[in-house]
Amino acid sequence: MVAAVVGTIIGAISVFALEWGPVPGVGAFLLALLVGVGHALALYRTWEYRVREDALYLQRGVITHVKTVVPFVRVQHIDTSRGPIDRLLGLSSLVVYTAGSRGADVTVPGLTQSDAADLQERLKVLAKDSNGDDAV
Repeated sequence: MVAAVVGTIIGAISVFALEWGPVPGVGAFLLALLVGVGHALALYRTWEYRVREDALYLQRGVITHVKTVVPFVRVQHIDTSRGPIDRLLGLSSLVVYTAGSRGADVTVPGLTQSDAADLQERLKVLAKDSNGDDAV
């Protein structure tokens, strides 16, 4: 979407204001598309999650690295989500909602449907079995 907007704006400027033709607009579109796809691939490759006995550990980020710990005693409910692009690619996201006020949910994207269902069931059992001791 961003690539189309950038390409259209630069194409319009180059055609109407500079009279260069549509080539700069097409080039800007392709460059923005390449940067966007590269960023998405880098972002996907930096996601990591680990399920331990007391909490779900998440690590993500391309430029800014973020580590999140979700103690099972804080888990309220767990959903799977599939948008139109996810369905097209056969992927799902797992959303873990936690007790708390700021950022009270975490998402694990890019899972297959079966992996998301298995992880959802596993986290459900671990959250149910947690004894109430806060791990953080």
